[in-house]
Amino acid sequence: MGYQLTPEVVRGTRDLFAAAVHQRQALIQTLTATFDQAGYDPIELPLLEHRELYLKKSGDDLIAKLYHWNQGGRDLALRPEWTASVLRAVISGMGDAPIPLRLRYAGPVFRYERPRRATYRQFTQVGIELIGAPGPLADAEALGLAVTGLRELGIQQWTLTIGHIGVIKTLLNSLGLPERITSALTWSLERIRSKGLDAVKQQWRDDDDDLPVDLASLAHLADQDLETLLLRVLPSLGVRLDSGGREPQAIIQRLVRKLRRGDDALNLDRAWQLLSALSAARGSAPVVMQQMRELCQEYTVAPDALDELQTSLTLLEAYGVPADQIVLDFGMGRGLHYYTGLIFEIDGADGLQLCGGGRYDDLVAALGGRALPAVGFAYGLERIVAAVAPAEIDPVKSVLVVGDDHALVIQAAATLRQQGYRTAVDLRQRSYAANLNDARRREMSHLALVSADGIQLRDLNEQKTQ
Repeated sequence: MGYQLTPEVVRGTRDLFAAAVHQRQALIQTLTATFDQAGYDPIELPLLEHRELYLKKSGDDLIAKLYHWNQGGRDLALRPEWTASVLRAVISGMGDAPIPLRLRYAGPVFRYERPRRATYRQFTQVGIELIGAPGPLADAEALGLAVTGLRELGIQQWTLTIGHIGVIKTLLNSLGLPERITSALTWSLERIRSKGLDAVKQQWRDDDDDLPVDLASLAHLADQDLETLLLRVLPSLGVRLDSGGREPQAIIQRLVRKLRRGDDALNLDRAWQLLSALSAARGSAPVVMQQMRELCQEYTVAPDALDELQTSLTLLEAYGVPADQIVLDFGMGRGLHYYTGLIFEIDGADGLQLCGGGRYDDLVAALGGRALPAVGFAYGLERIVAAVAPAEIDPVKSVLVVGDDHALVIQAAATLRQQGYRTAVDLRQRSYAANLNDARRREMSHLALVSADGIQLRDLNEQKTQ
C-alpha cells in the first residue's frame, strides 16, 4: 500500500491567504519603520542553528520546546527565539562594529507547545536588540520603543508590567546560598505565582527524591570533582544524559544541585519566605518601590538596582508612557534564564501578552563573545494581529483592468501601478458583467475600463452603496 499524502496542515501551524498576509505585512512594515526611525538596522538570520546555542542560558522550559535533531553528526535546532541567534551573528560577524549596536529583526520561530488562542508552534517575532549599552538609559529606550510600536499600530489599551531579576538575585544572594540554589529559586517565582508556594516547595522535595542513583556516598567530593566523575560514570550505568535536549553538563549540574540542597535547609526556609514576599510585590510603581526598599533594608541589601529601575521609570515619562499603565511585579521571571536585570511584558486589553523582553548582560560572554551589556524585546505578531481591529488596517487600493485592446490594457495597468494601485489585468477577455463580478469576488476596490479614449476608473465601493 502506497503512502497517501494528507492535505492537512501540521498541528500548531497555519496556512495564511491574501487578506491575512497583507495585514501581517502591513503590521510588520509599521513596526520595522518605527524601529528604523529610532536607528535600528535590519538583520536576517538562518532558521537553522546549532542546538547548543540554545542550551547555555535558555532554561528548561524553552529547551523542552526545541525542535531539534541530529543530522550528519551535527545537533541542529530550529530557531525558538531571536536573541541568542542575533548574538551569535554579532560575535561571528560584527566584532568591529561600533558600540552600541542597534539591530532589528522580523521572522518565524518554532516551539513545540500546546496551541491555543493566538499561540502556535510556528509564529513570528518582530523585535530589537540594543547591544553594548548599560544601565537605565538603554532600558528606558527599549521600554519606550516597545510602547511606541504599539501606538503606531493604533493599540492604546495595554499594561506594561516590569520586574527585575537583578534585584531578586541580590536579595537571594544575601542569604548565603550557593549560586546553583539561588538560580534555581529565582526561576521558581513564575511557578509560585501560578501554582502557589506550597506546591512549588513540594515539587522541590519531590525532585530531591528522584535522583537516578544514590549519590550520598559521594557528597564529600567538591562540586567540580563530582561533576567530572558523574560525566564519566553515569553513562556506563545506563543513565541517559541527553534528556529533553539538554547538554549532559547541565544535567549533571542539576543532579549535584539536588544532592547539595540538604546542606542548605535552614537558609532555604528564609528563601521561601523571601520568595513569598517577592511574589506578593505587585502593583503601582510608587507603592511597590517602597515595599522593595523596605525589603532591601530588612535583608541588608544595597538598593542600587532599585535606584537604576527608578531612573528608568522616571525616563519613561519623557517617552510619554502613562504611569497608570505601568505595573511593577517582582514575582515575574519570564522563563528565559539569560535575563540579568530589568524584565518586562506588555499585555493587551484582554490580557493577551503582546510583547516581552529584558536585560541580559551575561549572554554575549556566555556564547563566546566579549562581555557586553544588552537589552531587547520582541512582539508576537500573531498576538498583535489579534489585538488590532481590522478597521485600523488601511485597505489596499486594487483594480482589475479590462479592455478589448490588450496592449492598451497592459500600458494602462503600468500607469495605475505608478499611481499606487495594485493591479491585475483580465486575461480571459470576459464580458463587463463577468469582470465586475470577478472584481467583487476578489474584494477589489476598482474596475478600470480601457479604450483608445483613456482609462475609465470605477469605484466599486461607491457602487455598493448606491
